[in-house]
Amino acid sequence: MQLDKVVVTGVAGFIGSHLAEALLGRGVSVVGVDRRRAEEDLVAAENLAGLLEQPGFHLVEGDLTELDLVPMIGEASTVFHLAGLPGVRPSWGDRFGEYLSANIAATQRVLEACVTTRLPRLVLASSSSVYGGSADRPLSEDDLPAPRSPYGVTKLAAERLALAYAARPDAPTSVVALRYFTVYGPRQRPDMAIGRILRAALTRDHLRLFGDGSQRRDFTYVDDAVAATIAAATAPAHGEALNVGGGRSWSMLEVLELAAEVTGLDVPLVREGRQLGDVEATDADLTRTRAVLGYQPSVSLPDGMSRQWQWIAAQHRLAIAASV
Repeated sequence: MQLDKVVVTGVAGFIGSHLAEALLGRGVSVVGVDRRRAEEDLVAAENLAGLLEQPGFHLVEGDLTELDLVPMIGEASTVFHLAGLPGVRPSWGDRFGEYLSANIAATQRVLEACVTTRLPRLVLASSSSVYGGSADRPLSEDDLPAPRSPYGVTKLAAERLALAYAARPDAPTSVVALRYFTVYGPRQRPDMAIGRILRAALTRDHLRLFGDGSQRRDFTYVDDAVAATIAAATAPAHGEALNVGGGRSWSMLEVLELAAEVTGLDVPLVREGRQLGDVEATDADLTRTRAVLGYQPSVSLPDGMSRQWQWIAAQHRLAIAASV
């Protein structure tokens, strides 16, 4: 399968913008779709800044539940469906309807457009949140999903929906769902742990540490996540769910120690209780992903945190210069 023209939904997001940049660098034409407007959303503006003037990139602003998707998808070889509403903690309570719309209803509309246009391949952003509770070993795709948050439930539903479409007789669209494990790096969402830790070191604002710090996470550098995502576009697969992780898990206390080494600064802490939906550990078994995608993470957490720190510090210097 040749990548020539693709669609990236959620292109104004963290992973989506990095993916679009990498694809354009390979000479692939990209139609980017996002409901966020750069004129109204500073994070979207930052993520889109490196894309808007590039030849081969076309931005479509709008909600996937309302747009006419068939004309956009009709000329594409692959859709990278990364759009969705993230966040474990905000998914409880009154906002659940937003998660249903953004993560499930939007995915169903994309799938229907794929069927109509007979698109060859859909690559879907799933999440390690589909697994739920921790195990005493790395999490395998064969493990029974048991999400512990409404967010995780909606991501699992979107994944199963896409795989159901791929399993239909004579389905025109093959699906690879990627279960990302805590992706980090420059332009990471500001509510995510590593960015919050590094910014707390820089600004001396106290970091809210949820739990006792023993909880473990498998952190994936964004360049590795992008490499896996691009590989999924042409991998010999029809209906697969695959883990995308960083190669090992780290406790939050270990991450705080790394942050002090990378920045040369201590991180001021305020300790709080464990949050609803948080799990004890995530650790990706990458055996199947290596076999299907040839994937091997190449950026260690110390190296990746150093790169993110350099970006955060540079952004901070720019903000100070602009305010003078």
